[in-house]
Amino acid sequence: MKISFNWLKEYIDTDKSAQEVADILTNIGLEVEGIEHYQSIKGGLEGLVIGQVISKTKHPNADRLSLTTVHIGNGNDLSIVCGAPNVEANQKVVVAPVGCTLHHINGESFEIKKSKIRGELSEGMICAEDEIGMGTDHDGIIVLEEKAEVGKLLKEYYSITEDIVFEIGLTPNRADATSHIGVARDLAVAIKSKVNIPSVEDFKGSGACPIEIEVANNDLCPRYVGLYIKDVKVSESPDWLKGKLNSIGLKPINNIVDITNFVLYETGQPLHAFDAANITGNKVIIKTLPKNTKFNSLDEVERELSDEDLMICNDKEGMCIAGVLGGIDSGITDKTTSIFLESAYFNPATIRKTSKRHGLQTDASFRFERGADPNITVYAAKRAALLIQEISGGTVSEIIDVYPTPIENFTVEFSLDQLSKISGEEINKQFVITTLKNLDIEIIKDSNNKLTLSVPPKKVDVQREIDIIEEILRIYGYNNIKIPAKLNTSISYAERPDNLKVKNTISNFLVANGFYETISSSLTNPIYSEQLGNPDEAVKVLNPLSKELDTLRQSMLYSGLESIRHNINRQANDLKFFEFGKSYNKQKNDFIETPHLALFTTGKKHKMNVHSKNSDENVYYLKACVQNILNSLGLDYHESYTGKCSLLNQYIEYQDNEKNILARIGQVEEKALKVFDIDQEVFYGELDWQLIMDELKNKSIKYTPVPKFPAVRRDLALLIDKDIPFADIQKIAINIDKELVKSVDLFDIYEGKQIPEGKKSYAISIVLHNTNKTLTDAEVDHVIDKLVSSYSKEINAETR
Repeated sequence: MKISFNWLKEYIDTDKSAQEVADILTNIGLEVEGIEHYQSIKGGLEGLVIGQVISKTKHPNADRLSLTTVHIGNGNDLSIVCGAPNVEANQKVVVAPVGCTLHHINGESFEIKKSKIRGELSEGMICAEDEIGMGTDHDGIIVLEEKAEVGKLLKEYYSITEDIVFEIGLTPNRADATSHIGVARDLAVAIKSKVNIPSVEDFKGSGACPIEIEVANNDLCPRYVGLYIKDVKVSESPDWLKGKLNSIGLKPINNIVDITNFVLYETGQPLHAFDAANITGNKVIIKTLPKNTKFNSLDEVERELSDEDLMICNDKEGMCIAGVLGGIDSGITDKTTSIFLESAYFNPATIRKTSKRHGLQTDASFRFERGADPNITVYAAKRAALLIQEISGGTVSEIIDVYPTPIENFTVEFSLDQLSKISGEEINKQFVITTLKNLDIEIIKDSNNKLTLSVPPKKVDVQREIDIIEEILRIYGYNNIKIPAKLNTSISYAERPDNLKVKNTISNFLVANGFYETISSSLTNPIYSEQLGNPDEAVKVLNPLSKELDTLRQSMLYSGLESIRHNINRQANDLKFFEFGKSYNKQKNDFIETPHLALFTTGKKHKMNVHSKNSDENVYYLKACVQNILNSLGLDYHESYTGKCSLLNQYIEYQDNEKNILARIGQVEEKALKVFDIDQEVFYGELDWQLIMDELKNKSIKYTPVPKFPAVRRDLALLIDKDIPFADIQKIAINIDKELVKSVDLFDIYEGKQIPEGKKSYAISIVLHNTNKTLTDAEVDHVIDKLVSSYSKEINAETR
């Protein structure tokens, strides 16, 4: 939000500099994110002088150019080549000498240099309006009045307004500070000054308002104020009004619209002026219209209304989306002679939903959706009416104020002891009382250290004791709270296992292995659920920031592939990512949030190195990472190869003893990669973090002594059918001898030459171990022979 320093000083007396004011505003919660130096004409006409054309002759080498001699005072005469058709001798003109920088109306800037034009020396430039940013006219040079003083700086001839503009990062809870007066109130409290609010005592309504007002839903529109002004003259606004609007980046339109915008930025109360001639039936009705009703808004877009959109209507049709945007047919034009002025208070939730639904963010909706001040509506209407009469004439009617159920002040119980407890400092009671009164918070009851307070509705964020404490402390100054020399603490007992500690342990392991942690938004494009997931189970956001971010991710895969695409598009092809996050799904009437640890690898395993062979990432590298994570956490698991699942090939599962899936990995299907425009292999692993944490709660660390006797490893190459998973091979081996067979691992898969069609070759390792003695060759051979025989019988395997 932009606040003009010059404008601000009209409401508060201060001799503080702009930087001092910016620092104070930041310290009291109105953070000044930037300071801009504003000039009513860009460049401030710096370096331009008033000159007089002494002579003019035709250019010898160009029909449309003239050679002029221009006197600029102090005995200086310049030879200038000029192409303007209206240049004549004895004219007072605007001159840009060599070295002067011109700021064109189109935003471009250029420096004047001594040069030759068609062979003739030119030592400057005689300027037109557009060339110095004063207007759009380029038909000829600017010709000044005869009384203009030669040699005088042009910025002294014209009144150039200079200002400092604050860019305030307004938080959503500060609805009371969405205007110059609102900011002035806070500043006045901080510097112990007073706010000068313009008086509206001169307002006098003449006759009843001919426009009838009907509010159909008082919950959506608790207060509606209107008045009628006839015999107005719509024209260009005066310079002072245009200057104020220009300083905060608003484009002047006409005197009526400019006044409503001025009052908006002065008071924080949005106003809307209707052309009274277009209010059919002389009746304004505030109501909702049927769903899918067509409405042409001021931005010349035809919109379909929701049956929840509050509308300002005449007796036939809608004229304005209440609190958001006007209609194309009801606005002020040059032909307008009578207006109906609206000043209302709308339900903040209704305005916000309508604004988001139609993708409209306007100055009015910005204030209404935060909660405007219902008690300022009449003042703002009177202020605007007086300005309209002053600038454009007209006769004002009496005010109609529809306010059936006045909004009451908030009552808050406040304790000075609680203030001391929260702040850690004893704050003087008199300071607290003075501050509260200056913030327009009334003290109803004062009982020792307990106060009963009445908070006005304009402070929509101050409804609890902690909010009062925040109001006091931001004025007191957080920087003024001393850090104690002694800090007290108590012993805290953390729940075991400590989720954060476990996450940090695993994160450190992954980072040490070349992974980068990513943090991504849970909001994703709905196209992912439609093409890759189950759209019926997708969780939609009711008021999305945009249509491209209206769905919570159904899988961590979506966010990771977005990150991979972003990096690949910037020539980073070798990637290892991990992320802790949640997936969201809807099952019947329940919403399910599942925490995960997601792993992604793509590209080369290592950076290019002359000493080592570089290979592509594969599922086995990711498999090793997942196994190391599970092993480091001391979890029991069983590996299961099923070949394929949704969106993953080379699919491997890791299950606990209850057959719950602890983790799963695989190669991302080409179908999914195409959705994200990725043309290289990506491998994905996903660990069910909630299940892992639940397992760790019941997991105790046990000491296992180092074996006294060696283990024996034997390798087998099996020729088996393609559809046989590795899980079956594991199961058969374990069942042969559960005491001796400690592990079965797959270390190679081969399909190709010398392998029959429909077959594949698995290379497996079997580890045998007896904790009580050393195994003999005969004992090992016996187990292996039984194993080979079982493989042959149960899965028709052949040894190679």
